Amino acid sequence: MKTGPSLRRSRDNVSGWTFAAPFLVFFLVFLIWPILYGFYMSLTGKSLTGANDVLIGFSNYSEAFADAGMWRSLGNTLYFTVISTVPLVLVALVMAALLNIGLPAQWLWRLSYFAPFLLASTVVSLFFVWMYNPQLGLINDFLSKFGIPKIGWLNDPNVAMWSIVIATLWWTVGFNFLLYLAAMQNIPAQHYEAASLDGAGAWRQFFSITLPQITPTTVMIVLLQILASLKVFDQIYQMTSGGPGGSTRPVVQYIFETGFTGYRLGYSAAISYIFFGLIVLVSALQFVITRRRSA
Repeated sequence: MKTGPSLRRSRDNVSGWTFAAPFLVFFLVFLIWPILYGFYMSLTGKSLTGANDVLIGFSNYSEAFADAGMWRSLGNTLYFTVISTVPLVLVALVMAALLNIGLPAQWLWRLSYFAPFLLASTVVSLFFVWMYNPQLGLINDFLSKFGIPKIGWLNDPNVAMWSIVIATLWWTVGFNFLLYLAAMQNIPAQHYEAASLDGAGAWRQFFSITLPQITPTTVMIVLLQILASLKVFDQIYQMTSGGPGGSTRPVVQYIFETGFTGYRLGYSAAISYIFFGLIVLVSALQFVITRRRSA
């Protein structure tokens, strides 16, 4: 029979596992099990109808790597990631820098910058669909006053992705803006005072003090934005449904259509795990960079 310190340790262990049990149950049921079952499904020819639920090995993966549709949708996703990450970082930096210099009514600026981020994707998508309307949209109506012909913002394959990027920028830049503003306001004021005494102007202070001090925040924002852009789905599906001609269809939509429109759950699971591997590589890059910065 346990007594003294051994009994207390046993009680502490029981109490600890009791408190951790709810989290462990949800972790196993809603994360670990879906990951394992999804991988098993990717090794089968499972259909949405329930048929052909037999192991076929890595045939789905072999087919996916030879699937031109998957590569095109993955290319669209990477293209969106590149052309959206740059403005979402730079515009947020400029917005935060302008507010950090002490503009009046700062609460109003913060609210106006961040408020769009609180809107649902459906609201933002519907708003921009009407704004981009070739005949009735406000944007084309404004451009027509300067003699610029009407543009098919969501109907032209060369313009559609950029139109979605503009909508995404307006919608989500407020989150990056808040991260940058918090980082800038955390810089000690003594640095700027010392630079002013040495004759450094506003631009010199920004490039020599502000940018170096917020470098860790910039790295974090860039990597978080890349991960978010790689998973894009909502606004594209709601604004263009992947069109015109598949020019804006992201890989997440391709996975969705393969599984729930083409009824090929096993094949869609294989594509999702290939995409999951790409996400893991980006996450590993984030870990390595963050670890080097903190070393």
